[in-house]
Amino acid sequence: GAGVIMMARREDRLQEVASVISEIGGMAKIIVVDLGNRSDLKRAANDASQALNGGGPDVLINAAGINLRRSADEVSDDDWDKTLELNVSASFFLAQALVPAMTKKGWGRIVNIASLQSARAFPNSISYGTSKGAIVQLTRAMAEQWSAKGVLCNAVAPGFIPTELTERIAQDTAMVEALKQKTMIGRVGRVSDLFGPLSFLSSDASGYITGQTIFVDGGFTAK
Repeated sequence: GAGVIMMARREDRLQEVASVISEIGGMAKIIVVDLGNRSDLKRAANDASQALNGGGPDVLINAAGINLRRSADEVSDDDWDKTLELNVSASFFLAQALVPAMTKKGWGRIVNIASLQSARAFPNSISYGTSKGAIVQLTRAMAEQWSAKGVLCNAVAPGFIPTELTERIAQDTAMVEALKQKTMIGRVGRVSDLFGPLSFLSSDASGYITGQTIFVDGGFTAK
């Protein structure tokens, strides 16, 4: 039942999802933006504040991310800056821009996307892992700042789920099988596994939960 505002770089993919939402009777607006560009992000935040009902979004899900998969010995200044800017800074500055409208209404939800690498170190991912560790602390700090004003801030940390970001690993059948064995459930994740937790954290059902990171990982980090 929510109106949805989607932000990303690729207009064709945004239009594709917007069409699906429209076909099932929903409302969708797209904003083409490079969230890793600070000035572009501020423009997009202003556009989002005026979209749909003009009262600003009630829920922000920070899902943009990048993993360049470099060895620590090979990470360049640009690799590091690009990863931290998109994976951490964009989440904070977008929230900072949109929270005032939420606090004015006395109700809001922010959900950041963490990772297995918020708790575990993986090969060739030092900049990504650092950014996802930062997301857990950013979520706590956001919660400390805004929860008393009605804006609850939490994070979801997915296990391995085949997406564009993980396509290289998803094509390695031996790696996928190894990841299955590291979970308690015995399978890798599906995008649909995130729907319930995200809906929960975006609703009144999570009204006394803030500053938390929920691992949706089939038991990977608990094993």
